[in-house]
Amino acid sequence: MSSLENPPIPFVKDTSFGSSSFPNPSDVTVLNRSTGRRILIVEDDVSLAGFLSGELEAQGFLVEQVHDGEEALHILETKRLFDLLMLDLNLPKLDGITLIQRLRPTQPRLPVLVLTARSRVEDKVKALESGADDCLTKPFSLIELLARVQALLRRNSGVVPNCSTIGDLTMYRDQRRVERNGRRIELTPREFAILDVMMRNVGRPVSRATLLEEVWNLAPSESATNIVDVYMKYVRDKIDLPGEQRLTHTVRGVGYELRVA
Repeated sequence: MSSLENPPIPFVKDTSFGSSSFPNPSDVTVLNRSTGRRILIVEDDVSLAGFLSGELEAQGFLVEQVHDGEEALHILETKRLFDLLMLDLNLPKLDGITLIQRLRPTQPRLPVLVLTARSRVEDKVKALESGADDCLTKPFSLIELLARVQALLRRNSGVVPNCSTIGDLTMYRDQRRVERNGRRIELTPREFAILDVMMRNVGRPVSRATLLEEVWNLAPSESATNIVDVYMKYVRDKIDLPGEQRLTHTVRGVGYELRVA
């Protein structure tokens, strides 16, 4: 095998950019990595979209770019070939939040990275609650963007079956549907992601740190782990109704476990 098949990948050092400033191409550090994933960029700033596309293609990604939400939704619904969606929130024709909400029922596992000039925490929370996996505020460092892209792709690289069952609880991932003994359970995108992690680890304790990384893409901290407990209670209240066999269990000092008692 030729050593040129997996060329070294440039990472820009300590450079931040948003919609108008771009890194110096000579300011790079070379790392080795294999690539080949498909990314769709949805950004109405044509120059920024073009720059990001060029950087990602230089690393071996297959990139398409569109500049409004309606065209993006059409491509995602007809092609469904992408490994990651990267989008702005302030899109013409169909805004980013609505795009994510309309996409999630049919493509629940497509990683979504939001790039936004909105710095308010409320805007980021709204994007995450709508189904985004991660948010990055403009201006941002290119090296951080690339690291987040790789983290999302790595998290989504495992082969996971469409249908998982424990006891009388069943999850259908492609339809984002959860049922228990014939009862339809309505979950928010975040709650669904939590249950997805738990279903992939049935019979094994799942730490709060793992849930933070896989569901929120956050590093563990005391304040952050509190939100895991809050959302886990939401999931538990919907999964384990009074009179039903308990499936969600707290593992003291660790996190949570999904098992038949």
